[in-house]
Amino acid sequence: MLKNHFLRQRALWNPDMYHGWGRTRRYFEGWYVKMVDPAEQFAFAVIPGISYPQEGEPHAFIQVLDGKRCTATYHRFPAEAFVPSEKEFELQLGDNFFSANKIKLALPELRGELHFHNNYAWPRSLGAPGIMGWYAFMPFMECYHGVVSMHHRLEGRLQVYGTDTEFGGGIGYMEKDWGRSFPGAWIWTQTNHFDVSGRISLMASVADIPWIGKRFTGYISGLLLEDRLFRFATYTGAKMQASIGEHEVAVSFYDRHTRLDILAHQAGGGDLVAPIQGNMTGKVNESMQATVEVQLRENGVLLFEGTGRNAGLEVAGAVEKLV
Repeated sequence: MLKNHFLRQRALWNPDMYHGWGRTRRYFEGWYVKMVDPAEQFAFAVIPGISYPQEGEPHAFIQVLDGKRCTATYHRFPAEAFVPSEKEFELQLGDNFFSANKIKLALPELRGELHFHNNYAWPRSLGAPGIMGWYAFMPFMECYHGVVSMHHRLEGRLQVYGTDTEFGGGIGYMEKDWGRSFPGAWIWTQTNHFDVSGRISLMASVADIPWIGKRFTGYISGLLLEDRLFRFATYTGAKMQASIGEHEVAVSFYDRHTRLDILAHQAGGGDLVAPIQGNMTGKVNESMQATVEVQLRENGVLLFEGTGRNAGLEVAGAVEKLV
């Protein structure tokens, strides 16, 4: 018990690593590893994780979302095959391995090893150990979120459906979630591929958050331009506006000095399995073919304008609550 408490405290200050030490019921944790080859012929999200339902047997899993084929597969493993490191983000899951700097895959769709370079981690501080800000210290949150790397370069090759494929020079992104359940409603988008050169990455999330018997709309967004990260969040005092059309989603974040406008165009996707009270019984459709128009202004001056492609986009649940 004491050891589990110590490990959870260590994870609090290192959000990338495993948080579920000692958890055996109503708990899930998973990492989202996005990889796009340099020719942009392939776009995959590989999601390793663990599920501890309220009742029934726990199990580990790896989901594979093929963004180009718009398909998703769910590989189930015994819970004992899920072996996280006690010191950092390293996870052995059967013959597969995941860390912030490397993955090794032994799956029917994907086999091989990739290394990650020039990772950009979400900044941390004493009052904000990760992207959740001070909410990370609240022990009753339904779902916690982390960003392992906003942008990194890929090195290596994978067997993709049996065909040797070069991923060196491609771009990756990595985030994670843990807790009991995904929110009842959320909008999420992410892209690293823009029509202008340079290290650029966008991540934005808006969700319906239960809070001490009430609910509120929480949001987090970051736009990375080379070495500068523009952050907007509920805990920073930023404001948010959203609207949802039949085929597009518009979200704006703004504070006293900066404004980020996002217009995401929906596209076909695959159905991923999502957690409900730790049990992987929910469904969410995610596109990796969406396009996202982005504008950033600082003190009224346009700093950045571009269109992101290979964008992940989820619009899930009763999203009218978020508008």
